[in-house]
Amino acid sequence: MKNKSNFRMVLPMITLLIAISVSKFVPDKLAIYKTTFWIPVLIGILVIILLLNIVSLKNSTLHHKLEEKSPLISAGILLLCLWEVLTSKLTILPMPYFPAPGQVVDVIITDWRMLGISTLYSLRMLVIGYSIGAILGLVTGVMIGWNPKLNYWLSPLQKVIGPIPATAWIPIAMTLFPSSFTASVFILALAVWFPVTVMTSSGIANVQKSYFEVAQTLGADKYYQIFRVAIPASLPNIFIGLFMGLGTSFVTLIVAEMLGVKAGLGWYINWAQGWAEYKKVYASLVVMSILFSTIITLLFKMRDKILVWQKGLIKW
Repeated sequence: MKNKSNFRMVLPMITLLIAISVSKFVPDKLAIYKTTFWIPVLIGILVIILLLNIVSLKNSTLHHKLEEKSPLISAGILLLCLWEVLTSKLTILPMPYFPAPGQVVDVIITDWRMLGISTLYSLRMLVIGYSIGAILGLVTGVMIGWNPKLNYWLSPLQKVIGPIPATAWIPIAMTLFPSSFTASVFILALAVWFPVTVMTSSGIANVQKSYFEVAQTLGADKYYQIFRVAIPASLPNIFIGLFMGLGTSFVTLIVAEMLGVKAGLGWYINWAQGWAEYKKVYASLVVMSILFSTIITLLFKMRDKILVWQKGLIKW
């Protein structure tokens, strides 16, 4: 068992050495595939993993995590190596549609300023649109779930507008709003509003009546029942709506930026595709993956902190 554990720990370093050797000693079919930072990045990752392995000798928690993740890391490195073989070494996947991984890394490093600005623009629009949609969704959901009269008037509106994809409103939004930015924020908010409203109203409506009866017995007014009983009891449903809205907002954000906005990751993809700079397209996809995954992780951390009794029930 100890030998097996030791092998798992060094497996990522072995695969990194294979990737470095393939990149260094197997010639590229075309000079266009030549990269600057790919091998140094691989060497840097190798050094980091080596240092982590050394530290893990005295840290059992880190050792366990490294041992657990080693096969996954190794598979990812081998996948990148295979990608390089199929592109720059054998040209089975032709340029410009399939750049080598080293070219993507070169773009991330050399064009970091434009990628960084585009990321900030996308993040700004996402935060504004998502926040507005989530707040409106929470308010509307509480109103529908709590008050039967409001449910009578607002529920049909939700059922008519909600199922329509938010991106279908782009032509109308571009006409109604004074700028492409405000139109995109509206579309994002609309995309988030529907799932948050549905899940919040469902959560409020399904809170056990005994909770309210106990609160009323203790003298609680309606304000207390809504904000200290109904909403806390509905938090699991509310977070599901927030997660659903977050996933929808990612798609809507990129589509909106591709169609009208003059900055952002979606705009960057559209601009790079227009110049057949597909390595920049892949670079922006990598940045999107990191950004969106980080946002989802933060929302999961918030959920685990608020809903302590459900911690670990849904993992990311």
